[in-house]
Amino acid sequence: MTPSVWIALKLGVGIAVALVVIRQCRKPTSWPGRFFAHLMNSRHRGLTLWGLSHVTVTRQSTVLDVGCGGGATIAELLTRAPEGKVYGIDFAEASVAVARETNATAIASGRVDIQQASVSNLPFPADRFDVVTAVETHYYWPDLRADLREIGRVLKPGGRVALVVECYRGKRFGTVEVWALRLLGGRCFSVDEHREALTAAGFVDVAVAEERAKGWLTAVGTKGRSDAPPA
Repeated sequence: MTPSVWIALKLGVGIAVALVVIRQCRKPTSWPGRFFAHLMNSRHRGLTLWGLSHVTVTRQSTVLDVGCGGGATIAELLTRAPEGKVYGIDFAEASVAVARETNATAIASGRVDIQQASVSNLPFPADRFDVVTAVETHYYWPDLRADLREIGRVLKPGGRVALVVECYRGKRFGTVEVWALRLLGGRCFSVDEHREALTAAGFVDVAVAEERAKGWLTAVGTKGRSDAPPA
């Protein structure tokens, strides 16, 4: 094999691997997707714990995790709501499968329910949840504001949504991550864009927190109470 052919072969393999990684990061499928879902369970733990520290989950809370991936966030939420119930949705079949494996015991006992669904059309009635979480997922939502309004629909009045990410515009040394996310078909949002999207979707008491040393961000909004006096 000539050097030029060998180089071309390595380049072709590299491109093929990159395409698989890009596809699986966005929407895990089949056995590669299951691997990525398990990987995300461990990789995002520190970010998840920090993000959840910005929203209150009581022992009796009913919680929804949107884009639940491998189900680690669901398991963590369950420890915080031992007398409540945790739901999860993901639009990737492989992620749902891994999330169900991760939480098999809790599913069997009726404390967890995981479904394949889209954030744009949540399969739940209005005013269902006390808290909705979304960790490392809203980069890929079809329409951030519209999808936040759909989350607002299923939140109880006074309920809260928490968006947790490690890639956002304006973070230190984040330019490469922004471009990498574009290759995945996603979009990074700035601190102001998070705040504006939540406000435009009808949330109140919007707050954005940064952990600048690690490049983490959490944006939290509250669904206004229906009995609140007009502003």
